[in-house]
Amino acid sequence: MTTGRRWYAPWLFCAPALFFAIAFFIVPFANTLVLSFTDATTLGGGVFTGLENYTRLLDDEAFWLSLRNTALYTVVVVPLLVLLPLLLAMLVQKKIAGIGFFRAVYYSPVVASMVVVGLIWSWLLSSDGIVNSVLRGLHIVSEPLPFLTDSTLLLFSAMAMTVWKGLGYYMVVYLAALANVPRSLLEAAEVDGAGPVRRFWSVTVPTIRPTMVLVGTLAAIASGKVFAEIYTLSDGSAGPGGEARTLVYTIRETGLGLGGEAGYASAMSVFLFLATLGLSVAVTRLNTREDKV
Repeated sequence: MTTGRRWYAPWLFCAPALFFAIAFFIVPFANTLVLSFTDATTLGGGVFTGLENYTRLLDDEAFWLSLRNTALYTVVVVPLLVLLPLLLAMLVQKKIAGIGFFRAVYYSPVVASMVVVGLIWSWLLSSDGIVNSVLRGLHIVSEPLPFLTDSTLLLFSAMAMTVWKGLGYYMVVYLAALANVPRSLLEAAEVDGAGPVRRFWSVTVPTIRPTMVLVGTLAAIASGKVFAEIYTLSDGSAGPGGEARTLVYTIRETGLGLGGEAGYASAMSVFLFLATLGLSVAVTRLNTREDKV
C-alpha cells in the first residue's frame, strides 16, 4: 500500500540550506540595510536619519580614495585574471608526462591561507627580500624599491599577489571549458589551413566566451571585495596615511572599535553591494546581447 506524497518532504531536504542562507545572508543583509539609514554605533542604538549617511558619502575624501583604489584594482586585475589563466590552461591541457605535477603546483596557491600568502609576499618584497636582492644583484636598481611602504607600489604589489593566488583557480575553470571545445571544429579549421593562433581566436575563444565572461565577473566581484592582501602586506596600515586603502578596508575601519560608526559603514556596504550587482547585471546583459547578434 502506497502513501500519498507529503507536501513538506522537499522542504525537509532544503531546510539546512535555507536555514544557513537566512541566518548568514538574508538576515545580516537586511540588518545592514536598516542600519544604513541610522546613526547607529558599534555599541548599538541609533536613530533613523534617512539618507544622511548616503549624502555624506559624496563629501567623504576617504570614501572616494578607497573607491578610486578599488576601481583601479579591478581595472588592472580583471583582464589579467581573464587572460593569464586561459594561457596557462592552454599549456597544461596537453597530455604529456608529468603535466599533473605542474597542474598541482599551479593550483597550490589557491588552497593556501591568505595570511600565509601575505607573509610570504611580505618577505619577498621587503627591503632586504629576494626581489630587491635580485634587482640590486642585476644592477637594475641601486636602492631597494619600497614595495611595502610606498602607497602606489603597495597597491600594485597587492594586485600581483591577487593574480598569483587566483591563477590556479581560474585555470581549472578554463580547463573544464577547453575540454568541451569540439575537436571536429579544430580539426576542420586545421584542414582549412588555419594555424594555432588562428584556431585559437576563431574556434576556441568563441566557444569558451561565456566562461571568459564568468571568470571576468567573478574576478571583478573578488577585486571589489579585496581586503586581506592590503592588510597583510601593510601590517594593517594600508600604506603611508592609509593611501592604499580599498573600499572594504575603509568599511572595516569605519565600523571598527567602540566608537565605530556602524550606520555609516553599513551605507558604504550597501553602496558596494549595489555597485557589484550593477556590474554583474551589465556584464550579463552585454553577453546576452552579443549572443543574439
